[in-house]
Amino acid sequence: MTPLPRHQFPVVERYRYFDHAGIAPITKAAGDAIRWWTDRYERQGSLDYDELETRMENARQSAAALCGVPVDDLAFVKNTTEGLGFVASGLQWQRGDRVVVPDREFPSTIYPWLALRDLGVDVDRVIPEGDGGALAVDAFESVITSGRPPKVVATSWVHYGRGWRTDLERVADVCHDNGALLCVDAMQGVGVIPADFAAWNVDFAVVGPHKWLCAPRGVGVFYVAPGVRDRLRPLEPGWASVAHRGAWTNLDLVWDGTARRFEGGSPNESGIVALGASIDVLLQAGVDRIWNHVDMLCDRLVDGLRALGRVRFLSDRSEEGRSAIVTFAIDGIRSTDVADHLLDEGFACAPRGGGVRLSPHGYIDGSDVDALVESVGRLATIR
Repeated sequence: MTPLPRHQFPVVERYRYFDHAGIAPITKAAGDAIRWWTDRYERQGSLDYDELETRMENARQSAAALCGVPVDDLAFVKNTTEGLGFVASGLQWQRGDRVVVPDREFPSTIYPWLALRDLGVDVDRVIPEGDGGALAVDAFESVITSGRPPKVVATSWVHYGRGWRTDLERVADVCHDNGALLCVDAMQGVGVIPADFAAWNVDFAVVGPHKWLCAPRGVGVFYVAPGVRDRLRPLEPGWASVAHRGAWTNLDLVWDGTARRFEGGSPNESGIVALGASIDVLLQAGVDRIWNHVDMLCDRLVDGLRALGRVRFLSDRSEEGRSAIVTFAIDGIRSTDVADHLLDEGFACAPRGGGVRLSPHGYIDGSDVDALVESVGRLATIR
């Protein structure tokens, strides 16, 4: 029995879905929440707004529980990119400041920092090791200590292409020992791997909804640790950013004492209630259970594909580096051809990271994995 109920994922009626690291199908609960929001506005507009606000605040609490952070340290943003931009553009920079980022990152995790070069900020890169691209803590430390102490170290928790996982707690220790802040794109981990950002001493973390959270795009979750909140200048101040929001006659700019100060205007209500509904499905199942199940599925994928004989694995499957992503390549066959073949046979996956990326979630079962391995085997035999 899978930890996530299969009835929450109508996509199973047509596909075996192995692309949650791309754009995931939304849960039925998320779809029901959007339908509730639509019906509510059609029938009553803004009347009885308290019920909607309650649902959005429940979503905030659920997101905080999923991330392992206090609810007051969480803000809703438009997407992961906006949250990362709030950090990159909200800090005060001086010529000669440094930022450290991993090489081969997703563009949105790199571009906000590269855009600071016109302010005289230097961007140095941590080079992944080996074919699996693992980012050891020592590699971070070597770059961090190689010159002027960086102001920020920005990294993904889990790499989008090959799935290596970074030890955020140990990297945070290295950062803080050297006077740096740690900013994390957590999109490829939260929802499938247990997260505890406050305990790990992460300074900033951003999560989008459309991967492992199985919710619609257009909203994100932005964590700002309380000790660094006042170092970050809000970039989109509005009526929702202030301590006295709703008091229209008071136009003094007094920031809200929580992370809400980064919520400038009217929120994406339908997106937030859908996100909250989907997160509740994950929390009810238990992220520990989800991770144990998915990790087992990934091991089963590796064992089955390895037995085919022509497969190379590009993901780090070590105990400390593994994630819910397995990327593989078949000698002599283009990854795009493998992905197209699998889609023709009803499997959703993606060519990424120099191979084929597989990313199962907690409603996928062992029979789905075995069927995918058999499909790959047929292609390998044909070629």
